[in-house]
Amino acid sequence: MSSMTTEFILRLFAAAILGGAIGLERGYRAKEAGFRTHFLVALGSAIFMILSQFGFEQVLTQSRDAGLNVRLDPSRIAAQVVSGIGFIGAGTIIFQRHVVRGLTTAAGLWVTAAIGMTCGAGMYVLAAASTVLVLLCLEALNFIIQRFGTRNISITFSSPSIEDVRQVLQRLRSDGMSIDSYNMREVSGSDGSESYSVSVEVNVKRNRYESRVLGIMEELEGVRIESIE
Repeated sequence: MSSMTTEFILRLFAAAILGGAIGLERGYRAKEAGFRTHFLVALGSAIFMILSQFGFEQVLTQSRDAGLNVRLDPSRIAAQVVSGIGFIGAGTIIFQRHVVRGLTTAAGLWVTAAIGMTCGAGMYVLAAASTVLVLLCLEALNFIIQRFGTRNISITFSSPSIEDVRQVLQRLRSDGMSIDSYNMREVSGSDGSESYSVSVEVNVKRNRYESRVLGIMEELEGVRIESIE
């Protein structure tokens, strides 16, 4: 095995390890793309970078021996990785309940591809520093979101009267929750009784949102929570 081949393998290992480190963090947060996806993205990007730099030396050598003036752009394959990774990133973005999810994971895949290409170019220190910055950003972002951020939740509950529904909505608003939309329908029971099933989309602070919602519902007799998502 030549020293150049050993160097290429080292670059691949470095890319896979650094990409896997970011993937572990994403997997720990139960995101759409985890360890295996980031591992493969970084590894594939490193392979393409090495191929872009050194994969066509034989063609150039043969052309020179034949007296031909052949020129190749070593950045062409690497440039296609930058645009091609967008297809994978787009697959992690989900629009659900008026909220776009997966943007951070998509950006993580994009930067993981860049880290893999950096390892493929043999720039180990830059790749390692970039990985550390990415992990710091993700962990700091998660801390800030959990402490100060908000999230959209869907609450489905049943109530025996419209007045109780009004009270629930008023209590949610007075407790600082923003109601994006709600849907109410009348339900007939098997015993002929009438009740109302209500689905509410609210924006609420992440810390202790479940206990706050449950506390409001428990204060009103007859109101029963069916689901919180």
